[in-house]
Amino acid sequence: PSGLASLDGALEVMSHSSHAEQLRKAKERHAALSWTENGEAGSEDLLKRVWEGHTDYTIADSNEIRINQRYYPALRVAFDVSKPQKLAWAFSRREGLDTLYRAAVGYFDEIRENGQLARLRERHYGHVDKLNYVGTRTFQRHVKQRLPKYEPMFRKTAQEAGLDWRLLAAMAYQESHWEADAVSPTGVRGLMMLTRPTARQVGITERTDPAQSIEGGARYLKALLRLVPDRIEGRDRLWLAVAAYNIGYGHVEDARIITQIRGGSPDRWMDVKENLPLLRKKA
Repeated sequence: PSGLASLDGALEVMSHSSHAEQLRKAKERHAALSWTENGEAGSEDLLKRVWEGHTDYTIADSNEIRINQRYYPALRVAFDVSKPQKLAWAFSRREGLDTLYRAAVGYFDEIRENGQLARLRERHYGHVDKLNYVGTRTFQRHVKQRLPKYEPMFRKTAQEAGLDWRLLAAMAYQESHWEADAVSPTGVRGLMMLTRPTARQVGITERTDPAQSIEGGARYLKALLRLVPDRIEGRDRLWLAVAAYNIGYGHVEDARIITQIRGGSPDRWMDVKENLPLLRKKA
């Protein structure tokens, strides 16, 4: 459909939502418009109902759709029901609450200036354009067909190493798409794509053995985490180590130096990530 007047199926929206309010206003122009309001389902639930075929249409905010298309890749946007609107915080106008408002304004000014707001946006929305329809469907198929075979190994190794098993599984998918006998043109092999020197370093004799590969990958990641300077903590420490796993610790250190030269923080992953592509340029 190209608009509300051309809907040819069931439309379901959240009760007491701005979307229901928009539909009531639209009905003044389109008398035949009809819909149901669901008082139990949230926006994500309704998007899932469309995906599963329980209803034909729903209305959702664009940011929610972009995130959920990673899980339901066949979801399609037919048309916009309104002009773009900004997300906003709402505050009571009751007397005495202006201090809360001023504190919130100050907080947003602070996180905008120190870069935290940009980091939050990147964390929640930076990935949405990285996985296309084919990539998403391929991943979903591999989750069902390949991951169950290796999940117990990821869980066991991660528990012993003090890591999140989902992190190890995600790294293995990025490296090999969970193919135990994967081989790259540069000679790295196995589920965790270890080089021959790295395998020797972490005590692995057979790189294409899934259990050994996962164990070796975990040992290598732990070694990289120890290499990252102690002053760097939390997610920044983890992402720098993960990047080093993929491209080598020396290249990450080069990127950190470039970041510092360009006025960024070499200890903050978001700043280093921005400068990593510069390593391709000799200058």
